[in-house]
Amino acid sequence: MIRIGIPRALLYYQYYPMWKTFFEELGAEVVVSPPTTQVMLASGSSRVVADTCLPVKVFLGHILALVGKCDYIFVPAIRSVESKVYNCSKFLGLPDLTRAVIPESPPILDIDIDINKGKRNLYQAIYQLGRHLTWYPLRVRRASQAAWQAHLNYHQLMSSRNLTPPQVIERISGTAEAEANSSYLISAQATIAVIGHPYLLYDEHVNHRLIHRLEQAHNRVLTPEMLSTEELQSAIARLVGRAYWTYEEEVVGAGAHYLQSGADGVIGIIAFGCGPDSVMMDVVRQQASRLKATPFMSLTLEEHTAEAGIVTRLEAFLDMIHRRKRSQVKTCV
Repeated sequence: MIRIGIPRALLYYQYYPMWKTFFEELGAEVVVSPPTTQVMLASGSSRVVADTCLPVKVFLGHILALVGKCDYIFVPAIRSVESKVYNCSKFLGLPDLTRAVIPESPPILDIDIDINKGKRNLYQAIYQLGRHLTWYPLRVRRASQAAWQAHLNYHQLMSSRNLTPPQVIERISGTAEAEANSSYLISAQATIAVIGHPYLLYDEHVNHRLIHRLEQAHNRVLTPEMLSTEELQSAIARLVGRAYWTYEEEVVGAGAHYLQSGADGVIGIIAFGCGPDSVMMDVVRQQASRLKATPFMSLTLEEHTAEAGIVTRLEAFLDMIHRRKRSQVKTCV
């Protein structure tokens, strides 16, 4: 059986169930790299120049972790998934970058996704990817349909049950931890929304277990995936009119929504040196300043970010929110 490696980085938390379903429907075994470690981050960083952004360094570390464990590694180049909405440049040349800096990597399975080129081009790209595993177009078509349905079910489950991507992936894998976590904090002290890209929110090594720390401090945590597509698009329309960057809903859409409803505080997570993230988070920051209703804090992560610094800022932010809530209760009384 052919083994397809999938790095647990970048777009993994957005599309893993879809990718897994597609390759398994074609008879392949899917191998996922382990959670990020300092060794993986250091090995990925050693292959590129210092100015390369943190998420790409982490991604390359995951590629290296898969060397020798699979026959192919799946590295898509996702340019655009919505008309006239464009992706960050780091995603465009990812397959070529991987081949260039990790020559010992197994063969790369790549696919160029660009909705702006039309559906015909997309279908051809999917068939070309499937041909590595089968020569029957009908089988590839059925696999792609099953994969798309898995993707829809994945996002519907997150938004309807208020679950994070790791919780849903655990549920798909047959564990019960997602159920336990979903009812973890019935009597939360505060509701904190965390916005940003999944590869920053759910990589516990990169963010120093941010969500876990919030929950341990008896706070309910909300994330962008817990909102429906309609809620995210409506929030973007109110704030900027229409999205320009792919995955802008994870930052601008979620930020605009949670600043106005459902959260006692909002924490934005961005990667150091990421231009699109900086622009999008600044839009959210300006909205928070205008509304002056919901406290907002932005955290910038890079490979030298100290855990102590994250913990200190987090404790100060939570203390401010809890004091604010207590003062509001006293005022009402």
